[in-house]
Amino acid sequence: MAASLDTPAPTAPAPTAVVSKAVDTQTVAPGTSGGGAAAVSGVPTQTELLDFVRRTAADTELVSTLPLDPDGRTWIRLDGPAGSEAWIISWPPGTGTGWHDHGGSYGAFATAEGALQEDSLAARLPTEGWKTLELAEGVDRERKLTKGDARAFGSHHVHEVRNESGSEHAVSVHAYYPPLPLMRRYSRTGAVLRLEQVERPQEWQ
Repeated sequence: MAASLDTPAPTAPAPTAVVSKAVDTQTVAPGTSGGGAAAVSGVPTQTELLDFVRRTAADTELVSTLPLDPDGRTWIRLDGPAGSEAWIISWPPGTGTGWHDHGGSYGAFATAEGALQEDSLAARLPTEGWKTLELAEGVDRERKLTKGDARAFGSHHVHEVRNESGSEHAVSVHAYYPPLPLMRRYSRTGAVLRLEQVERPQEWQ
C-alpha cells in the first residue's frame, strides 16, 4: 500500500502522514551515534538489515511499483527480516525529513534511485529531561548516498535526510528493528537542537 507524505517520514494511495521536523541547556560532546545490534536468536543484526536494504534497493521490479508524486513523498511498507519493518520511500526534488531519531530502533537504508544527502550527529542524545540542548563542536557528520550506496546505524542515531536535486526523484529502502515505536522530531538553529514533537506509528502508517 502506498501513501503520500506532505512534509518530512521514514519514512500506501491512502493515508497521508505529516512528519514534521527540546528550557534546560545541555552540551553534547562528540561520541558515537549508536552501537551495533547484538546477534540474538530471532533478532536481526545491523548487517542483516544492511544486506536486506541493499538487495531490495537492487530489485528494480519491486522499486518500480512505488508511485511517484511530485508534490510529496510516497512509500510502501514491507516486511523486513526477523520481525523488522521496512519501507520503500520516494523523495521528490527538494524534499527531506528534518532532524529526527528512531525511538531506540536501529536500522539501515540504501539508495535505489537518485542521490540522498544525510546529515547526522556523532553524539548520543539524552532521550528525556530536556527541550533544548547545545551541541558541542565536532559532532556533525555528513555523507552523500548515490544509487547503490547503503549504511547501517545504531539505536541512538539522529539525522536528517534530503534530496538536494532540483529535478530528479530519489528512492530509498529503509529497515528498522524493532519496528519504530516512535520518532522524535527536532528543529535546529546553529548548534541549538530543540525537541519539537514525538510521533507515534499511527501518525505515519
